[in-house]
Amino acid sequence: MRRAGGVETSSGDALPEGLGRAIRETARSIAALLDGATDPAAPVPGLEWTVGETAAHLALANGLMADLAAGQDRPYGDGTPQSLAAANARGLTEFPERGAEPLAAMIVEQAEAFLAAVAEADPARTLVTPLGPMTKDVLASYLLTHMLGHGWDLARGVGRPHMIDRTRVGLCLPFLKTAMPRVAAAPAGLTARYTLRVRGGETFGVTFTEGAVEVLPGPPERSECTILTAPVTFLLIALGRVGPWQAMARAGVLAWGRKPWLAPRFPTLFKAP
Repeated sequence: MRRAGGVETSSGDALPEGLGRAIRETARSIAALLDGATDPAAPVPGLEWTVGETAAHLALANGLMADLAAGQDRPYGDGTPQSLAAANARGLTEFPERGAEPLAAMIVEQAEAFLAAVAEADPARTLVTPLGPMTKDVLASYLLTHMLGHGWDLARGVGRPHMIDRTRVGLCLPFLKTAMPRVAAAPAGLTARYTLRVRGGETFGVTFTEGAVEVLPGPPERSECTILTAPVTFLLIALGRVGPWQAMARAGVLAWGRKPWLAPRFPTLFKAP
C-alpha cells in the first residue's frame, strides 16, 4: 500500500476547494474516536461488525483508495453489493489487526497517502474503482463519503459525537450523484421525476424512465415530487443508516409536489453497497 510516511501533503491545487482538508480532518476525527475506544470487540449499532472490525475495514479501504488514486490495479468485487460485501469480509479475514491505536494511525496515514497520490495524478485520467470509472475528484468524494459513513458508525459504537456536517455532505454530492445510476434497484417499469434539495446546498434532479436512472444538474421538467432534506439526514439516508420514515418522523425530510407520496419510496430505489 502506498503511504505518506506521516508527512503532511498539500492538496490545495489537486482537488476542489475544501475537499482535501475535509478528507484529512475526517481521518483525524475518526482517529480521535478510536483513541477513546477501550474495547475493540464492542458492537456497532446497525452493523454486524465490531468497533475493531469497522476500524480495520476503514484502514483497508483508505489504503485501497490511495492505491487507486496512484493508478494501481486493485480489483475489488464487480460493483454489486454482494461482491463488495464478499470482498470486505475477505479483507477482514486476511487482516487480523483490531487494535484501536495502530488502526487509527493507518487510517490517517492512508488518507495522507491518498492526498499525495491525487496531487500527482493526471486530472484527465479516468481511475478504475469498485463502483466504476471516476475522475480523481469523484474518487476523493467517494473516499470522504465512505469515511463519514463509517465515522458515524464508530461514533455510535463508542458513544461519542460524529463528524458529519453540512460542508462535508456537500463535498460528498459529486460521488453520490455519480453512484446513483450504478446502485439503482428500481423496478423496470418505473417512471418518476424527482427534485432533490439539500437544505442550504444543492438542488438536482433524478428521473426514472422505465427503470433507467438519470441524474440531472437541476430540477427535471414536470417534477412530480420535491424532497427537501437536512444535510446530515440526506447523507445518512443515502448510506442506508436512516430510513425515510424515521427521517420524516424527526422532521429531517419534507416532501411536496403533484405526487408527494413518492418521497418515502425514493431511498428504496437504490441499494447502498
